[in-house]
Amino acid sequence: MNYFSIDREIQDKTKIKRSVFITHLIYVESMKQAKEYISKISGEHKTASHNCWAYIIGKKGEIFHSSDAGEPSGSAGRPILNVLQKHGMTNIVVVVTRYFGGVKLGIRGLINAYSECVEKAINISSLKRILEIKHYKIITSYGFFETLKFKFKTRSVEIIDVKYSEKIILTIAIEVEQIKKMENYLTELEKSGKIELIY
Repeated sequence: MNYFSIDREIQDKTKIKRSVFITHLIYVESMKQAKEYISKISGEHKTASHNCWAYIIGKKGEIFHSSDAGEPSGSAGRPILNVLQKHGMTNIVVVVTRYFGGVKLGIRGLINAYSECVEKAINISSLKRILEIKHYKIITSYGFFETLKFKFKTRSVEIIDVKYSEKIILTIAIEVEQIKKMENYLTELEKSGKIELIY
C-alpha cells in the first residue's frame, strides 16, 4: 500500500449553517511536531468554540490520535481521522477550528461537517507519496559516470550527492520496493569493475 502526505501547509475556510470551520493541515515527522502544531493553531484561535484535531505518524501510519476538543464524543476527531485514513495519509496533522454560529448541527451534522472540511482541504492540496528509501555510496570513473547517470535516470534512482576527486563518489537513493532489482544491477557493475560499492 502507498502512503501520502502534503508538501505545504494548507488552510481552508468553510461556512456551514452559520458556523465557520477553518481547516489547517501540515506535514510532520513526529508526535512532538504534531502536538506543537496543534498547540500553535489552538493558541491562534483561543476564542474559537472548538479546535478539533487528528494526526497520523509513521511509515505505515501506525501512530494516530484524535480529539473532539469539547464537541460531542465521536463527532469531530474520529471523522477527521477517518478522512485521513481513507486517503492513505501519514505524517500529517489536521486541526479544524470551529466558530459556532448559533445553529446546532446535531451529531450527524457535525460528523458530516468535519469530514467535509478535511476532504475539501485535502482536495485543494497536492498529495505526495511517502517513499521508504535506502542510500548507497558508489565510486566510479569519470569515463563511466555519464553512462551511470543515464542508467539511474531510466531506473528512477535519485543521485543526491556527487563528490569529484581522483574518481567520482556518488550517493544515491533507491526506493525500498526497487532495492532487490537495483542491488542485482549494482552487483553486476561491481563484478565487471565499473563501480565500487561502499556500504
